[in-house]
Amino acid sequence: MIVRQCTSRGITSQLCARLKEPRTQGRQDMARHSSDLAAFRDVFSKAKHVAILTGSGLSAESGVPTFREGGFWRKWQAQDLATPGAFSQNPSRVWEFYHYRREVMLRKRPNPAHLAIAECEARLQRQGRRVTVITENIDELHYRAGSTNVLEIHGSLFKTSCLSCGNVAVSHKSPICAALEGRGAPDPNTSNAQILPHHLPRCEQGGCSGLLRPDVVWFGETLDSDILTRVEEELDRCDLCLVVGTSSIVYPAAMFAPQVAARGMPVAEFNMAETPATMRFKFHFHGPCGTTLPPALARHETEDN
Repeated sequence: MIVRQCTSRGITSQLCARLKEPRTQGRQDMARHSSDLAAFRDVFSKAKHVAILTGSGLSAESGVPTFREGGFWRKWQAQDLATPGAFSQNPSRVWEFYHYRREVMLRKRPNPAHLAIAECEARLQRQGRRVTVITENIDELHYRAGSTNVLEIHGSLFKTSCLSCGNVAVSHKSPICAALEGRGAPDPNTSNAQILPHHLPRCEQGGCSGLLRPDVVWFGETLDSDILTRVEEELDRCDLCLVVGTSSIVYPAAMFAPQVAARGMPVAEFNMAETPATMRFKFHFHGPCGTTLPPALARHETEDN
């Protein structure tokens, strides 16, 4: 189980309460999940407010390495580089790592599941219905697929924040600074670039020139309370929740869908395998999300347009 700190009244309190429950508590009350697509489609056709939770399994189908899978860059685990301490100690190394990840992501494309979610959002919006994507992913593939209503709880590879003035900016430059060009190779025999701080990405806001860092949530950091408040509002309002390609082991995101299920709302999981939360959900569809999700979200015969 991986826990990231969070600050949001409802999510925090419900999460803490849930973590204190014995593992067997509530098992007898959990209905067996269904893989009946027709039954899901009937629920989907009536939903007015759909929340779609997405995780690394969705991006993996676009060829994006998952954060915990193989997790080595050169001789370091990804978790050892994604910390405030690592950046403070060696910002050059951490920026090489994130430059590599940015360059990899610029070559990736949204897969059929991303596209199905984006098309569903646009279609339902025309009908006065709402789709909100809540993602753990930092790759922006949802935006590139066409989704507009996206909450990125872990930030984005293509945003930076200034350590001096706090300004957050979007940057898709490749490379993000001249000193990183040709750097970041993941081979363990590659030497560190040892780029001096004044040659690393710097803030361009009003002549600040402060050192920039990737605007992502690192281990040991607190998730953005404003984003979590918006997430909580969506979870409280939705009448259907989809869980797509997430392991349900990273907290607090692991409690989002169970929180919806606890309200009696239907939850459908689309994943390559069952997760610790599967038995809490009404539906589970096994297989690649790019195969299972498009037919689930396709236009229903009862839709007007």
